[in-house]
Amino acid sequence: MAGQIPDLIAEARTGTGKGAARQARREGYVPGVVYGGEVDPQAIKIPFNVLFKKLKDGRFLSTLWNLKVEGSEDVRVICRGVQRDVVKDLPTHIDLLRLRRTSKIDLFIHVDFINEEEAPGIKKGGVLTVVRPEVELNVTAGEIPESITVDLAGMEVGDIVHISDVTLPDGAKPSIERDFVIANISAPSGLRSSENEDDGGEAEVAVEETAEE
Repeated sequence: MAGQIPDLIAEARTGTGKGAARQARREGYVPGVVYGGEVDPQAIKIPFNVLFKKLKDGRFLSTLWNLKVEGSEDVRVICRGVQRDVVKDLPTHIDLLRLRRTSKIDLFIHVDFINEEEAPGIKKGGVLTVVRPEVELNVTAGEIPESITVDLAGMEVGDIVHISDVTLPDGAKPSIERDFVIANISAPSGLRSSENEDDGGEAEVAVEETAEE
């Protein structure tokens, strides 16, 4: 089940309109609005330095947040837009959407890899190459998995793990339809180098033949 949802701390903002928004920016805040959930929109402001750091950390728009505003009940939100200064590219306004527990959202979910010691390919010196340490899934807000699990038991050198090979939690599905790669077990670097040298002549011939066609 879901792990701890990170907090996003904001303050209630008095007044609306461009004048109130400019005043919030002068005071070192980024003005914003929380809407949705069959509740009236709420004007808020978030300290600029706090929001800027979270944006730099990445995944801000695909993270479920626990919004904390003094005097109001905590509410789960997801960002639906960040306006930026066209010259400085700094955040100037933020839109947050309230979510019900039954709401469907796209979130990045961490991938756990288990049973490496039971993978023959790794025992032979193969290397686990993780292509996607996180995968984007469409999940229910009230049933967010903390992670998904990839079982490496029995995997050989050259084996590939696609998203279709993973058992996803009930109600979760990939946000894109393509059967993308999550990880693979590749040959040891020394073996790859020797194979490339052995195949070098054939590779050159193949390139020349392709060029002639």
